[in-house]
Amino acid sequence: MRVLLIEDDRVLGEAVRDHVAADGHAVDWSGTLEEAREHLRVVTYQLMLLDLHLPDGKGLEFLKVFRRGGHRTPVIILTARDQLSDRIDGLNSGADDYLVKPFDLGELSARLAAVARRYVGNPNPLIRIGPVEVDTAHRRVLVGGKEIQLTAREWTVLEQFLGRPGVTVSKGQVEDALYAFGAEVESNTVEVYVSRLRRKLGRDVIATVRGLGYRLVAR
Repeated sequence: MRVLLIEDDRVLGEAVRDHVAADGHAVDWSGTLEEAREHLRVVTYQLMLLDLHLPDGKGLEFLKVFRRGGHRTPVIILTARDQLSDRIDGLNSGADDYLVKPFDLGELSARLAAVARRYVGNPNPLIRIGPVEVDTAHRRVLVGGKEIQLTAREWTVLEQFLGRPGVTVSKGQVEDALYAFGAEVESNTVEVYVSRLRRKLGRDVIATVRGLGYRLVAR
């Protein structure tokens, strides 16, 4: 998943960026709203983490404009403001969730996964594809009842297909989920991870659509 983090506190920003990246997601970190706008002009994000007080403006106003523009990207607000009225304002402005600083990074991971599930239209964390059972909440995969270990990046690639069952996902879409700005993109990365997933989950789980990409075979 490609995540946009908008946070001007360097210590917190580094901690959140590193934690979300360790979960296998690509993270672009903006310290200002203007920098965030520049990112949004060229990248489609699957989720946004938004602070409310930025050096060049208020996060809530940014969010309102973002929603009025028709953008459906899920947004989790990160803020030190813990009054009930603040939470209501945030949710009414278009936020999907709200975390009060300081927060546990493990909780952030769980909130992030839950919001992402809602946006792909399947809030159920348990997904079955033939003999494969995926628990997205706990990042567990069972094949024929036996647990299979996936790396963080293998999870990220698998999530691109789980969010679009039966739909062709292009190589570029998978790369966007794996690489943040400035990262060197290796030409065969997607092929390598798809090959690894096939070895672990079964060759028929992910089909190649020649010239277009890959798709999860929903059975």
